[in-house]
Amino acid sequence: MKAIVYTEYGSPDVLQLKEIAKPAPKDNEILIKVHATSLSVGEVWARNFKAISPSKFSMPFPFWLPARMFFGFTKPKVNILGSEFSGVIEAIGKDVKNFKVGDQVFGYRGQNMGANAEYLC
Repeated sequence: MKAIVYTEYGSPDVLQLKEIAKPAPKDNEILIKVHATSLSVGEVWARNFKAISPSKFSMPFPFWLPARMFFGFTKPKVNILGSEFSGVIEAIGKDVKNFKVGDQVFGYRGQNMGANAEYLC
């Protein structure tokens, strides 16, 4: 599957369209074919976090250090951005009861990100 991947902080030029492994849903997960994602200012900052000093950080100062630890000091720990998505369920794990293949869904991945890809679990 295709995904927008970045392995270093920087301008939009660090974003690359790459072929990566398609995820397989675990027993309690669903596989979603992503149809749309959004772009937030937080993702722009995450992409260029190396340039975000404590004085430029939009949250109170005590959150800057944990955010840097989570996202990575010198290079990103999360390589696929995208927190909000919509799409269609393509497969379900054996323990999933409230969804079925073909359901239209939307969601928020939070700090795990990863929605800027063709598929996600």
